Amino acid sequence: MKSSNSTNSEAVESPCRRQCCLDDEDVCLGCGRTLAEILEWGRADGERRRVICQAAQRRLRPRP
Repeated sequence: MKSSNSTNSEAVESPCRRQCCLDDEDVCLGCGRTLAEILEWGRADGERRRVICQAAQRRLRPRP
């Protein structure tokens, strides 16, 4: 049985904005997740979800 430390057990909400549209690189223009990350989301633990959200946020930032 896994220990319930706060890092992995805290719920991480999906970044989905219901504006789903994939670009040519399979990145959602609404939330910034890749198709692979979207498919992984349901089985990912809290830590992995946080990593996915951080990467998605970086992808959504405007590029100079």
